[in-house]
Amino acid sequence: MSANPPLIASYLRSQPQFDSRHLLRLMVDQQQIGWLEPRIAQILQQFDARFAIAAHTITLQLPPHALQTLMNAAALHLRELGEIRVWRDELYAVHPHVECGAFGIDTANTLFTLERGAFRRFGLCSQAVHINGLTDRAGLPQIWLGQRAATKGIDPNCLDNLAAGGIPHNETPAQCVIRELAEEAGISQHIAQQAVYIEQIRSTRNEIDGTHDEILYCYDLQLPAEVIPRNTDGEVAAFHRVSVAECAARLPEMTWDAGLVTARLLARLAST
Repeated sequence: MSANPPLIASYLRSQPQFDSRHLLRLMVDQQQIGWLEPRIAQILQQFDARFAIAAHTITLQLPPHALQTLMNAAALHLRELGEIRVWRDELYAVHPHVECGAFGIDTANTLFTLERGAFRRFGLCSQAVHINGLTDRAGLPQIWLGQRAATKGIDPNCLDNLAAGGIPHNETPAQCVIRELAEEAGISQHIAQQAVYIEQIRSTRNEIDGTHDEILYCYDLQLPAEVIPRNTDGEVAAFHRVSVAECAARLPEMTWDAGLVTARLLARLAST
């Protein structure tokens, strides 16, 4: 059955767009790192005068150690106020934005690290891997979708890729792929190493808890027919092996990022 290009195109048009008109820029020296809602900016200014607002911008001009200390304290303060509800105890690297280059961030320049759960509140750009799982049945491609557990702090019960997850500050995308495939889908390292890098996408949108801004490293993994994914970390409730046509029909059930990655996979399949 067809991947239904009109359905895919309609879904991609439905993806939320980013609107920065009501937001304040967060800068380190002359480098932008994020976006702040005015209400959060006011809270931060009251917390520490160094978060001063001028011309719709907060600019932090601090040496690295002082910057790290301030941002850690600010994140903890927002958590205490209930403004950061999902705390992961994972550190992500914070990079400045750049106007040129494929990434949109300068990954060679780490300004500081911060708790993963704080990234949306500060509008910081994170990085993640998304792995499409494919298999063949009767000569036709099928796609593995994971269903997120009801206990997930973000997007519970939604459909997801075979595996997906954020990249901590001390991991490469390739290392993250192997780890996430093992944790979320029980895939051996031998098979996980066969994942093929496809592209990177930047996904940015306004969310109720701040700005979601993430670089998605997209991979395809062809699974042998006898390999059945099984979750090992409690983050996936079930796996569904679906046809291309069913996958296209179920795009609205997916998280925005996983749906974007999957729709682009379906578009590639439709063009072959």
